[in-house]
Amino acid sequence: MTNRVDSLIEKIRALEHDLAAEFARQRSGFRFGLEHGRARFEAEAVRRLEERRIHLMKYILGAPILYVLTAAVICSLILPFAVVDLWVSIYQAVCFRVYGIPQVPRGRYMIFDRTGLPYLNALEKLNCAYCSYVNGVIAYVREVSARTEQYWCPIKHTRRLMGAHGRYAGFHEFGDGDGYHKALEAARRALREERDA
Repeated sequence: MTNRVDSLIEKIRALEHDLAAEFARQRSGFRFGLEHGRARFEAEAVRRLEERRIHLMKYILGAPILYVLTAAVICSLILPFAVVDLWVSIYQAVCFRVYGIPQVPRGRYMIFDRTGLPYLNALEKLNCAYCSYVNGVIAYVREVSARTEQYWCPIKHTRRLMGAHGRYAGFHEFGDGDGYHKALEAARRALREERDA
């Protein structure tokens, strides 16, 4: 990779770090802390937040009829996502061991902290758990597929790739056949040497 590309990647990582710090600073005004990885609100904050909860029956009866009807379509996706989750877990458990690729820790992608928010009713908490699971599966599968791509075909595309994963910037240039096999071995070696993946 060129020095300019390396420099840009480093700037992006620094900006991502700054963005995470800014999110943390903004959250600090909501009067909660973390205990054993779980959010704990101050008692007064809990009382105020519970006052903002819309009671379940009011929430259901106030929902537009099309929202209620489309809920079945949304819920129907849980089965395909669960199958993908299970299948990808089996895939990496078998194949990544053979290739020497570090396993993707699934638990890092499954975060269900929003179900503890005092201003959500039971249905809203269920909706949040659903979205957390589905988006967690997508992020988990994305990392498994990114590692697979890095191992088998770390070549950039000719056109700009929308939503490229974080590993893509380090892929080999399209059309550079002279350096491909050397770059492929370097990409595989880097992947195998990753720790705390």
